[in-house]
Amino acid sequence: MEINIEPVKSKSSKSKAVWVWGVIPIVLLIVIISVIANLGTGIKDEPVAPIEVLDIQRIILTEEGFTVSVLNTGPEDVTIAQVVVNDAFWNADFNPGPTIERFGQTEIKIPYGWVEADPYTIVLITTNGLLFTGEVPVAALTPPLDTGRFLQYALIGFYVGIVPVGLGLLWFPFMRRFSERGIQAVMALTVGLLFFLVIDTFQEGFELGAEAPGVFQGTGLVWFAALLSFLFLLAVDQANEKRGRVSGTRVAYKMAGGIGLHNLGEGLAIGAAFASGEAALGTFLIIGFTLHNITEGVGIAAPLLRDRPTWRTFLALAVLAGGPAIIGTWIGGFVFNPTLAAIFFGIGAGAILQVIYVIGKMIVREAGKSGSPAVSWPNFTGLALGILIMYATAILVN
Repeated sequence: MEINIEPVKSKSSKSKAVWVWGVIPIVLLIVIISVIANLGTGIKDEPVAPIEVLDIQRIILTEEGFTVSVLNTGPEDVTIAQVVVNDAFWNADFNPGPTIERFGQTEIKIPYGWVEADPYTIVLITTNGLLFTGEVPVAALTPPLDTGRFLQYALIGFYVGIVPVGLGLLWFPFMRRFSERGIQAVMALTVGLLFFLVIDTFQEGFELGAEAPGVFQGTGLVWFAALLSFLFLLAVDQANEKRGRVSGTRVAYKMAGGIGLHNLGEGLAIGAAFASGEAALGTFLIIGFTLHNITEGVGIAAPLLRDRPTWRTFLALAVLAGGPAIIGTWIGGFVFNPTLAAIFFGIGAGAILQVIYVIGKMIVREAGKSGSPAVSWPNFTGLALGILIMYATAILVN
């Protein structure tokens, strides 16, 4: 009688084999990409025109002249041969040098006796003859990063963000006196406020995304950030629902967080206006945004009507929703990056959309408990009124 004894494979050896099959495609993909990058595709045709892309990120005005920050987002190295200021060739110093590698940066210092309030056009000419233009609409000394200016911008952000949101939260005791149908109408008004806010956030994000270097796909970043933000908060909510932890206070905090990212964008606009010398525009934006943001405090207070929040809760909500305006004013006034700003707006839009979804569910649930329809005339009136209020206050800003 013949007995065959076969070796028994352990679980560890099987798991190692699975990992090997998971790694092999990745290794082969890396090898293929490396071969194509080093050896090419075999096609030797030269491009008809040179492919060069330079993005002028920022123009700083000092007492000595202009300082221009340039980023190369093209596929090849670029060498800047000439600098032209208002149709006149001008000397310039390059740091680290006139040749910029892909995704590399250089700083161009142009000694020029500019005149305050005059417009200027700076043109960079590459060795291949391509032109890249940056404009200074109104010449003004770029504010230095000092303690005084830092505190001034913080005070502006405080006026624009925390103060109006706090004033809106003061409506809480008045709204607590509403009936069940009245509370549902207030919640619908909040949805109207947020609906207008999310459209506005997307629009501002797309505008900044269009200003970002094309290689970063700024408009796509807004969509990606919004989608991921929405799904992340949705997953957090579903996890909390299983644990029975959903409350009006949590909804208010999420709403304050989403609105805070929107207010960060408002601070960016104000800081950039003052940094570019447009003080009148900056002052006008402060007044408009302050009136506009009072309605945001009303919306944040609405989910709290069935809870018993303390004064610390209201203080935290005001800081969370309005505090980012201070950070935005600092960023806009001292260093502005349209790519990051577009991402922030996308995250904010996704967060606001998720809050709209949650409040909508709350309205449907409460309407079911009371036996009234979710889409009623009081709720419709609240929704329409919320949109109209935001539209009317937005006109003051625009």
